[in-house]
Amino acid sequence: MTERLFVYGTLHPDRAPGEIASLVSRFKRVARGTVRGHLYDLSDYPALVLDPKGPVVTGEVLLVPNEPGAMARLDAYEEYTPSAPAKSLFLRRKARVTLEDGSHAQCWIYVYNKPIPADQLRSQLASVA
Repeated sequence: MTERLFVYGTLHPDRAPGEIASLVSRFKRVARGTVRGHLYDLSDYPALVLDPKGPVVTGEVLLVPNEPGAMARLDAYEEYTPSAPAKSLFLRRKARVTLEDGSHAQCWIYVYNKPIPADQLRSQLASVA
């Protein structure tokens, strides 16, 4: 079964760093999509925190190739350990994504699992005001 993945940062094929680029270059584009949440720039990578009342975050829905170990490689890159979620930098969760045609799809998405640094919270709040 091919998995759908909503990407908003370094997992996008056009922005993937070398350690994951060979995998994400084989992703197939489904559509642009949106979720609601807060997107923070943590210098080395973006961090998304889902929030149904938050602003719209735009990304891409991609199909992950149906090959052994693909999701495990993504999990390792995102520092998600299913057996130890509390220690994980990101969590992989299913989310309802609104596609560009107005339909919806259930997609995997990596959400940030650590506290957002205070300076990022202030800048996020300032940009919303």
